[in-house]
Amino acid sequence: MNIDPERFSPAERLLWGYGVIDPSHINLEGIAHDQNAQVIYRPLGGCEARLVVFGDKAVISVNNGSPEGRQRFSLAHELAHWICDRHAGSFMCAQEDIGPQNAEARTMEAEANGFASQLILPSYLVDPWVAGKMVSLEVAATLAHEFRTSLTASAIKLVKRASEPAALACHDQKKLLWHQRSASFPYDFYLVKQLHQETEGFTMAFSGKGSMSKVKKEPANRWINGPNTYRLEVQSQSIRLPDGAILTSLNLVKETGKRRY
Repeated sequence: MNIDPERFSPAERLLWGYGVIDPSHINLEGIAHDQNAQVIYRPLGGCEARLVVFGDKAVISVNNGSPEGRQRFSLAHELAHWICDRHAGSFMCAQEDIGPQNAEARTMEAEANGFASQLILPSYLVDPWVAGKMVSLEVAATLAHEFRTSLTASAIKLVKRASEPAALACHDQKKLLWHQRSASFPYDFYLVKQLHQETEGFTMAFSGKGSMSKVKKEPANRWINGPNTYRLEVQSQSIRLPDGAILTSLNLVKETGKRRY
């Protein structure tokens, strides 16, 4: 494993300082304890996690009614506030505050999400794991199992680290809720605002049923708007999330001949 600690994010430096060289070594409760923060799992109404500060100590409460991957991201999010924002005092973070899809915005909550994402899915461990793998929800599910994270967090990480043009889209019945693009995804291509009626995602959204679909090749303009997208194809895979939203992974299929993506 070729690792350059000089290029680490703050969260990665924290993990490296604790000797983390394998996903199984990421002990969030242990990190919290070492940082003078007590972790409590309990029912929480109206929020996913809370940070209460008492001088140089803190108590982090995490909603025990959420799935494990969600709990771990919530704990990592509050650890980010404690480590990076303790001067700001206590925090009560709602569901919409805690989510890796908003990690690049310029707000305190978004910065905590970015820190949390690197704490549970550090790039120095994820990059060797994803090398050579295609972006798909199946691969994201395996990554989630390996790192004990949510499917959404793992899919976003997978797309962000992808070398090929790929994207992630999350829709409800009415609109595009959020999306994530790889660095090589064409800048002039945009995700469609509504689910196309001929996609698996549309069927899942309006039937209220459906497990993870198989990877499927289909016309790109069912998912993407942009120059000549009607000539392109994508490989897509969708799943209905517990909240009813539809998460879809997309890979642009190369054209034959001299055309680019």
